[in-house]
Amino acid sequence: MPTRDQAPPIAAPLPEVQTDRLDLRRFRRDDLDELAGVFAHPEVWEFPYGRGFTRAETEFFLELQIAEWDEVGFGCSVARTIEGGRIIGYVGLSVPTFLPEILPAVEVGWRFSPTVWGRGFATEGATAALDQAFTTLGLDVVCSVPQADNPPSARVAERLGMSLTRKVRISGNDQRGDLVGLLYEIERDTWHQARRRSDA
Repeated sequence: MPTRDQAPPIAAPLPEVQTDRLDLRRFRRDDLDELAGVFAHPEVWEFPYGRGFTRAETEFFLELQIAEWDEVGFGCSVARTIEGGRIIGYVGLSVPTFLPEILPAVEVGWRFSPTVWGRGFATEGATAALDQAFTTLGLDVVCSVPQADNPPSARVAERLGMSLTRKVRISGNDQRGDLVGLLYEIERDTWHQARRRSDA
């Protein structure tokens, strides 16, 4: 779990957000059953683990997310469809503690059930997260760090208008080996300019 000094200061805590198709809110412990079903798909955690999560691993992830929100005032949001009201994954902002060289920093990231891939949910949810990052939170820059061998996530970062700055080495831990990541970044002014163009 990140500490306050690993995250940049924020102007205000992150609120719950709705998009056209998604309800994005803080994780709750009663999300466990639905979330475990999503995380059991091996495709969800192919990068970086190459397998699905057990229920215990999902519960541990859930507790970390709740603690991150409590500690730094933001975190990833559970993504629930407005139509049907089912959890299909998560998307949002977090502190990339796996890459200490860039801290303090905030990363935008996403993981969705393969049953909804190709429908634009990652881009839709991440757009909402970046809107909040540069308004409510008052951040100057947000990054994204997809693995180098995960082109679909890199394409989402590019659709968001993020720029590839460099490759980075992500040190291994007791669950996975070393990884190569692609460090994408976008600054607040660049984001707002792109949003104004898209709204024109």
